[in-house]
This record gives sequence, C-alpha cells and structure tokens, in this order.
Amino acid sequence: MQIYDALMMYKNKGIKLMMVTVVEKVGDGPLEVGKKMLVTEKGDLVGTVGGGAIEYEAIELCKQLITKQESRLEKYLLKEGKVVEDTTTLPMACGGLATLFYEYVGVKAKIYIFGAGHVGQALTRVLEPMNYHITVVDHREDVTSSFVGGNEVICKQFVDYIQEESLEEDSYVVVCTPSHKYDYSVLHKTLELGLKPKYIGMLCSKGKLKDYLSKTYEQFGEAVDLSNFYSPIGLDTGGGSPAEIAVSIAAEILSIQYNKENHKHMRQETYR
Repeated sequence: MQIYDALMMYKNKGIKLMMVTVVEKVGDGPLEVGKKMLVTEKGDLVGTVGGGAIEYEAIELCKQLITKQESRLEKYLLKEGKVVEDTTTLPMACGGLATLFYEYVGVKAKIYIFGAGHVGQALTRVLEPMNYHITVVDHREDVTSSFVGGNEVICKQFVDYIQEESLEEDSYVVVCTPSHKYDYSVLHKTLELGLKPKYIGMLCSKGKLKDYLSKTYEQFGEAVDLSNFYSPIGLDTGGGSPAEIAVSIAAEILSIQYNKENHKHMRQETYR
C-alpha cells in the first residue's frame, strides 16, 4: 500500500505526478505485471517497474507527459538491435516484450482563493469535484476557522502568504478579499515579485476596476503586462448571488484551462 499512501500524500500537496503500471509482459525481462512506479514533477520516485533501461525510459517519458497532463500506453522490445512495429526498442538483452500504462494522476492545477467570505466559500464548493488543488487564504481567524472544504485553509495576511509561499506558475488566482485595499495589495505584490499565474481574477465593479488600473499604471507604468488579469471576474452569466458568481468564475477558469474561445468574459478586453 506504500505507493497508494504516497499517491494521496502527493495529491494532497497538489504535486503533479504520473503512475506507471506494467500491464503486460511476454518473454524474459526484469518486469512483473502489476508493478507500479510514481514519478513526480520534481523527479521524486516511489516504486519500480523493473529498473535498468526500461525504468530510465519510463522516467524520461513521465517528465514529458506530466507537463501535458496526458496518459499513454507504450510497448517496448527489450532487445537491442531488433525492431517490432509500433514498439520502442530498448538497449537490453532480455528479448521480451513489455507494455506500460502511463497514467496522469496529479491535479489539474493549483487555485489560490484570496478571501474566505461568501464567494470564496461558494467557489470552493463548485471547484472541489474538479481535481484542482485549492488553497484559501484569509487573515480573519473567525472566517478561516469556520471555512468548509479546500485542500489548505490558511489564516495569514494576504501579502505575507505571497511573499513567503509564492504562487505557482500556471496556477489560477481568485481575488475576493473583504476590502479594495487587500485586493490591490494581492495583485500588486504578484506584479512586484514577477509571478506568472496563468489567470488572476478580481471580483469588482467597473468603478473599482477603473480605480485599480489607475493605481497600477501609476505604480508599475503604462506598459505593465496585464494579459493574464481578468476583471470583472467570470463569464457573463447574468447571476449576482455568491453561488451564481462562483459558477461564472469556475466556468471562466475551465474555459482558460481548456483553451476555449469566443466566450463572453466580463473582463476589460484591453489594458493600456
């Protein structure tokens, strides 16, 4: 059960990883059907599929598949110098054939929600079944202590969290704190540190957006890159309750995750 314990530990931390399973073996070779190996995005290994050239090949392919979040079935000939159609020949002398199943078992991405209020809580409920790793941050102890769900619920000042923990590249950031001041501080700290989330959205009115842009241009200059900034946040569904807003934000995140186009985003289309 060690490999499954490790799998849950890595998933709880939001670490992307592959599971490789030996699903077929014909002839000689150092593999056993059913053997499994975990390979994380950081190169950590748990388990084995047999060692040697085939394990090296498996690890290298895992590195590629993790970035694409893809699963794949691959066949191998364990005999250097021979060729079999649709099969990868490995520098081995065993002579057998083996099939490995590469399964992406990590999370889709990390989502950071700054603000554990009504919208943050509703959004967490919507996102939880979708295999994202959700971190909720808020400095209000009474709010975080009663928060339900999420992989991590952290009671800390917003800027302190970003400064100490950073934000993963290609992550999704939702800013819905209890004050304009805190919203701006989250966004400005992200720009200041040069962090590159795939998406950063702010819950706001058009008036608040205008004020934010004015302050941002003043602090970072007119050429500041806001291409990943979505505000007003969400797809234009028309709903205004916390639950409806949560659905619109989740839909926007999914549309970006899967590279869908021609949706009616509520964001300002161009920033100077």
